[in-house]
Amino acid sequence: MPLTLQAVRDRFPALQYRDFRLLWSGQVVSLTGSRMQQTAVLWHMYLLTESAYALGAMAVIRLIPIVVLSPLAGVIADTHDRRRVLLIAQCGLALISTALAWITWSKQDSATALYVITAISAGIGCFSSPAKNAMVPNLVSRRHLANAMSINITASHVASVTGPGVAGLILATGSIATVYWINTVSFAFMIVPILMMCTVHRSIGGVTRVSFAAALDGLRFIKRSPIIRSAMILDFTATFFASATSLLPIFATEVLGVGERGYGLLSAAPAIGAVLTGALMSTFPVISGQGRLLFKAVGCYALATVVFGISSSFWLTFAALMLTGAFDTISMVLRHTIMQLSTPDELRGRMTSVNMMFVMGGPRLGEAEAGLVAGLAGAPFSVVTGGIGCLAAVAVIAWRSPALRRYDGQR
Repeated sequence: MPLTLQAVRDRFPALQYRDFRLLWSGQVVSLTGSRMQQTAVLWHMYLLTESAYALGAMAVIRLIPIVVLSPLAGVIADTHDRRRVLLIAQCGLALISTALAWITWSKQDSATALYVITAISAGIGCFSSPAKNAMVPNLVSRRHLANAMSINITASHVASVTGPGVAGLILATGSIATVYWINTVSFAFMIVPILMMCTVHRSIGGVTRVSFAAALDGLRFIKRSPIIRSAMILDFTATFFASATSLLPIFATEVLGVGERGYGLLSAAPAIGAVLTGALMSTFPVISGQGRLLFKAVGCYALATVVFGISSSFWLTFAALMLTGAFDTISMVLRHTIMQLSTPDELRGRMTSVNMMFVMGGPRLGEAEAGLVAGLAGAPFSVVTGGIGCLAAVAVIAWRSPALRRYDGQR
């Protein structure tokens, strides 16, 4: 039976809010282009260097601007019109993508150029993410925030399915520049909806100017919030040990022998699992025992990573990567909802910027660690030991964080 408009609104109530619809719809296309570019950049770097160390270094290059600029970005999101900050950041990212496409198309590409452009892009992205995430609680009612978070994350994962798959098909033709040009065009689908949004999104009741003290307020707030702090630490340590997707070019070529198209499918596998899980989670209006579920999900994520590392079969690897995406989505929806509901509006930008350092720092450092270990002992060994390390981290944090373990949403 086809879904009616009313049925869609009942199932996804956050979409009844005009400005949220605009922001969400723009993300679907723009994020698809960004995922295409991220997939292509790793493949591009591997073609230029044939080095696991170079792939690991790419993760560090993305992390450094995040660590340096995130505190400033969070304060700006809390002291300025968040819509304007987001618009400027998106325009900047479009220009950087254009530069990457141009140097690749004109055969002026090099490993150094990829590192520089990746660093600049990560720096600009620091200002985009806090502004965008801090806007969401003001676009929907409090009771529809969990639904908004869920479909936002699902949109991101839909892009992560489509982007790598399409990128793999294009990369198989030998045209890396085409992927970058498509990403450049995709930013228009984000910029136009931002311009169409009606309301000004400036925090109420918080600081009014950028200062070092204002940046420290975000850190102090998280220090006073044991549940938020523990959730961030869990995410950081788990992704540090179990992040190994930067090694997929090595698995695709040397372990599985599936080439560019296989690489694109493997890159999309975690997002496929994430989309299916997000759709399933949307059918449950209430989820009890969130703390216990969070730890179980991260533990299963670690086990799936171990299977990925020991597999020599394409389809078993594909299935294991799907499961990593599925369990990561459960964790992500729970963490984002808890954090946003537990944070005052005047601190949301700064909380998000600190969380971004954890969310981005864990995977980036983990990818660097994975690249180093892969260079020394091989990619499968790197992934398997990372999964085991993730399991150990989950056990330790569950033992040391009783408040998060017992969390059930009744605050």
